[in-house]
Amino acid sequence: MKKVSLTGIKPTGTPHLGNYLGAIKPALELSAAYETVYFIADYHALTTVHQGSVMRDNIHKVAATWLALGLNPEEGLFYKQSDIPEIFELNWALSCFTPKGFMNRAHAYKDKVAKNQASGTDDDSDVNMGLYCYPCLMDADILMFHADVVPVGKDQKQHVEFARDIAVRFNKQYGEDILTIPEPLIQETTHIIPGLDGRKMSKSYDNIIDIFLEPKDLKKKLGKIVTNSQGIEEPKDPETCNIFKLYRLFATPEQTENLAARYRAGGMGWGHAKAELQDVLEAHLGKARDRYFDYLAHTERIDKILADGAAKARVKAKETMDKIRSVIGVA
Repeated sequence: MKKVSLTGIKPTGTPHLGNYLGAIKPALELSAAYETVYFIADYHALTTVHQGSVMRDNIHKVAATWLALGLNPEEGLFYKQSDIPEIFELNWALSCFTPKGFMNRAHAYKDKVAKNQASGTDDDSDVNMGLYCYPCLMDADILMFHADVVPVGKDQKQHVEFARDIAVRFNKQYGEDILTIPEPLIQETTHIIPGLDGRKMSKSYDNIIDIFLEPKDLKKKLGKIVTNSQGIEEPKDPETCNIFKLYRLFATPEQTENLAARYRAGGMGWGHAKAELQDVLEAHLGKARDRYFDYLAHTERIDKILADGAAKARVKAKETMDKIRSVIGVA
């Protein structure tokens, strides 16, 4: 049997090219080697998204994104976290095995406290219990479906470490291997995905390129990529160009070599280079964009896919919770 890979998707906004290359594409590729579990972590988003209409819109957008980019809901599991009540029951059970010190060390809480201290406000100003206790819910997400691996970036490794520690504590208490001990699958991004200004693409820098921009909007966005003042006829160094750095992440090796040669030969302006980047993005993502907007035009299809996925997931969740309820003595 294949091992299980679990990926959580927080619905807090429209994904951008950095999300696609750094997280979405690698996670989807895991389906070749693992039994995959993908879920929309809507209750995690509730720590910051408090408008129902915004939450629903975000859920549809993130589901449409993953489906358009190749997630096959017939393989593995694809569900919405809020549709699996067993997760929240497990959350409480695991919280009774979680030291408060774990919560104090959680990155999100520590970062918020540090910002409060820097601004001279109370340490816990604007800290809700969802933010403070979210690691327990994340543990339940991971352990419910016996995930063997959880793909994460280096800065998210702590999430899996917490789940490992709690699973070990729980199993030791009851003398059985009830919960699978997960391993972090560290996603090593070989390239920093550059944003419009050359820094790492990030919403916090306001330098992102959304995945599914229409051609006219994409051209306008790419026009904002920062370049130098070299003229058209001057030879240019592709290795120092923000346009080229993005281009080679989507182009074939042959396309990359050809464009690099044109850079060095001179006679190509930045407008030409941006047009080449748009062409390769269109070739790579154009059909997926069409699927994305088709899903958003028929959100009832998304809702059905998530409902069907939840029905499959709840069968497995019930098996886990029946075992846990039995060992803790409430069944």
